[in-house]
Amino acid sequence: MIIMKKILLFFAIITFAVPAQTKDPDKILNEVKENFDKIKDYSVDVTIKVDVSFLKVPDTKARIYFKKPDKTKVESKQFALLPKGALHISPASLIKGNYTALFDKFENYEGNKTAVIKTIPIGDSSQVILTTFWIDVTKYIIKKVEISTKVNGTFTINLNYDPNAKFAQLPSSLVFSFNISKLNIPKRFSEGIGDDKTDTTSNKPAIGKVYIGYFNYKVNQGIPDSLFEEKKEETRD
Repeated sequence: MIIMKKILLFFAIITFAVPAQTKDPDKILNEVKENFDKIKDYSVDVTIKVDVSFLKVPDTKARIYFKKPDKTKVESKQFALLPKGALHISPASLIKGNYTALFDKFENYEGNKTAVIKTIPIGDSSQVILTTFWIDVTKYIIKKVEISTKVNGTFTINLNYDPNAKFAQLPSSLVFSFNISKLNIPKRFSEGIGDDKTDTTSNKPAIGKVYIGYFNYKVNQGIPDSLFEEKKEETRD
């Protein structure tokens, strides 16, 4: 009887010491935001590799500057296919506006326990229909995002992190995948695409990918607002 009481006491202690993982989607998303809020500003060097069958784009190097809440600047002497918003991925840019959040499930993703959460924008003004997050629930970082849009199809972003970095909530690399046939490509780049938008071997839409690597982060060292101001071109009389 005494032994049984000790066993029950042991399990009671374990139960209180290890609280159940929350399934509250808003709480999980807020944890992700608060984790990233520790980043006041940063600068980082990036390399960009575009893998699209009909585009011959050389590997690109750039430097990104970010300052809370949403100031971003990209410096590059080379052409980059992606807009600057795609080069800087943050919870603030992905989790914004009015939305309804739904907890889907816990899932093992690349060896990490993740919470799969879906957000649906409220109202008709958003171009996004549905966003699905895979969130590491031990570090509260976004591991994967799928964004379904009204016009440009579905985009997928896979993010990797350096666990030994001081600010491990900043990605070390990411892969941006998209359906080429749905992408709104400028006319000067889309001429002559033809059937390259479709994988002829399977009759499925071709998938384009952009690989981005981040190096030499400098975090919370102070970046002046003047850096983000657009320079006006001087005009001559």
